[in-house]
Amino acid sequence: MTRLFGSVRSRATLGATLVVVVALVVTGAAVLQALRSNLTAEAGTQAERTARAVAAELAARTPYDQLSGLDGETGPVQVVDGDGNLVAATEDLRWITGTTTDQVEPRPSSSPSPSPSASASPPPSAPARDDDDDDDDDGDDDGDDDTEAPRNPAAPEDSGESEPSLAPGETSGQTTFASGAATLDDETADYRFAAVDVRTHERGLLTVHAGAPLAAEHSAVRTALTVMLIGFPLLAALVAGMTWVVTGRALRPVAGIREEMAAITASEDLTRRVPEPATHDEIARLARTTNETLAALEASVGRQRRFVADASHELRSPIASLRTQLEVAAAHPELLDLDGAVEDTVRLQHLAADLLLLARLDAGERPVDARVDLAALAREEAAGRTGVTVDVAPGEAAEVTGSRGQLARVLGNLLDNGRRHARGTVSVTVRREGDWAVLGVADDGDGVAEADRERIFERFVRLDAARSRDDGGAGLGLAIARDVAVRHGGTLTAGAAPAGGALFELRLPLA
Repeated sequence: MTRLFGSVRSRATLGATLVVVVALVVTGAAVLQALRSNLTAEAGTQAERTARAVAAELAARTPYDQLSGLDGETGPVQVVDGDGNLVAATEDLRWITGTTTDQVEPRPSSSPSPSPSASASPPPSAPARDDDDDDDDDGDDDGDDDTEAPRNPAAPEDSGESEPSLAPGETSGQTTFASGAATLDDETADYRFAAVDVRTHERGLLTVHAGAPLAAEHSAVRTALTVMLIGFPLLAALVAGMTWVVTGRALRPVAGIREEMAAITASEDLTRRVPEPATHDEIARLARTTNETLAALEASVGRQRRFVADASHELRSPIASLRTQLEVAAAHPELLDLDGAVEDTVRLQHLAADLLLLARLDAGERPVDARVDLAALAREEAAGRTGVTVDVAPGEAAEVTGSRGQLARVLGNLLDNGRRHARGTVSVTVRREGDWAVLGVADDGDGVAEADRERIFERFVRLDAARSRDDGGAGLGLAIARDVAVRHGGTLTAGAAPAGGALFELRLPLA
């Protein structure tokens, strides 16, 4: 398991699949909620239409047994008086919940249902309460009670704030909604109920509860949920498969790079290169960078091999000469060339020191952080050499940061090189240019040809083929000087001096 999810391909597939699954779940929940809300609102609108239709009939003094909404075609209907008594209901209603009363059988009202002949308003000169003393008293009591009694809420949901008292024959503009269930014709179902108040002429305040079935809402939600439960896993599997395939194709060049690098490591053949895909993405840039690294490594190994071969060759001569002298001295002590043996030993010592310094520089040795005054250092190095003049530009001292010993070695190598090729004098100048300290060493010799001004900084390179090793050294001085300059964050270049000889300029950042 760890190995499986340890690959980039597996992690990318898993991550993409998880993101899609989370997005699908959130989207599905939002869609189901919106669908449920819309269908519930639609059912509420249908229930409100039925309730208002029944309320309008009651306001028009329609008898209870002639109300059109009690046929049960649109849903259960209840008519409740101000005392909470059920005065009219759908005929086949067997059980109900979600309204202000769970009664399903109408109770006898203290006032009889109005007859069709009573639908007309009584003449102003004959008040309705004078027709029958008993009925008038009861009717008046009922009317007074209905007028003063507050309206019972049908459910916790309310469409607005309470209205002022309604006039006879007026229907409330507010509607209260609630969800519940009812049994009609021995079939139980969920309904959305709407409650509307109406004030009648004879019975006072009545509340009409009408329900609209939520079967369409339940059916649509179940269908959508079923589609989501089937479709979402298929979509997630499709995303996972596509991500796996696309990621595999994208990472295929990486596998080729890894295999080629493994082959290069096994064969130690640095001439080989990894394949570069014909794209412009990160993998192509990785392949190009890898090949550039291999090329630099190949060049470095080549320089190292040449360095080892040249060092072996350079060491062979003084060692062979010293051995010969010692063998002659052992056989013929009187023939011992002591001065020559000492010179060969000193040259061997210098060569070993140069090789050791180059090895440390190649290993990335960082110079110590110390302040060094180039002008003072130039005077010290020139003091022990004849024919060398030092010219320091006026102003502040040119201080740099680095190793005093290594910088002294650079200046010494440049002075020795200048004295070796100068006809008469070697001049040293120190000045400041912006943020740089510039040290120049010039001689009045023949100079260096422009084509050879970079070659002279290569290791074991000697331009004068006729010059002997005894006079010219091993050809490591300028190579060491440039390496030290680069390690100090500067440069060392060769050019033409004003007097016609060679000019070497060392540039180092000021401290």
